Amino acid sequence: MRGKGGISGAAGEELAAEHLKSSGYRIVERNWRCRQGELDIVAVDGKTLVFVEVKARGAGARTTPLEAVDLYKQRKLIKAAKQYISEKSLGNVGARFDVVTVTQGCDSPVVEIIADAFMLEGGWE
Repeated sequence: MRGKGGISGAAGEELAAEHLKSSGYRIVERNWRCRQGELDIVAVDGKTLVFVEVKARGAGARTTPLEAVDLYKQRKLIKAAKQYISEKSLGNVGARFDVVTVTQGCDSPVVEIIADAFMLEGGWE
């Protein structure tokens, strides 16, 4: 689906993945799905496992990409991340949640990584 300004979700995820790679992240999985939800990108940054939510918005959008990652969405991402860690038998891995925003600039899309965009309350158990 293409929003106002012409950035589709798939195009936003592709731009985000390229930006993450150029910033030193190693992409492990894309669009990983489970009953609890979907993880757009799973990556490694140094020794940290990073669950990345990608939000794209075109020019004239009523909300910013970061505003779209509300408490409800955060809870879904946390559940999916816990399932990912369990299924992959990763144990007590260091992990965080980043949000990559993709917005339509004057001439081209603007991609920004927001590291540690939200925190996991109470640990991974």
